[in-house]
Amino acid sequence: EVQLVESGGGLVQAGGSLRLSCAASGLTFDPYAIGWFRQAPGKEREVISCISSSDGSTYYVDSVKGRFTTSSDNAKNTVYLQMNSLKPEDTAVYFCAAARWRICVRGGGAYWGQGTQVTVSS
Repeated sequence: EVQLVESGGGLVQAGGSLRLSCAASGLTFDPYAIGWFRQAPGKEREVISCISSSDGSTYYVDSVKGRFTTSSDNAKNTVYLQMNSLKPEDTAVYFCAAARWRICVRGGGAYWGQGTQVTVSS
């Protein structure tokens, strides 16, 4: 059974940082990309980053470029999302998902985690 489990969410003040983790079991990262997605209340889910397990290529949505960094530890089957300079508009439920690269960057996923709440106070 494939499981993706996110952790690291919480409440932080604007300008602060959080690091999310996505631990996978029942799945080897290669050939998948691991994406981070978020969904704010009343808004559609959006992809914010993807990282390729094969060559480490990354993708970021414009709104997080320069603030968020995704990385992977393939030996631990874990992907991270370092979020710096957080803004209130970053408040959302954050999900990780495994998908082929071209699916990930288009906002899709084959296997999903349950999500973790990130709340940024002003």
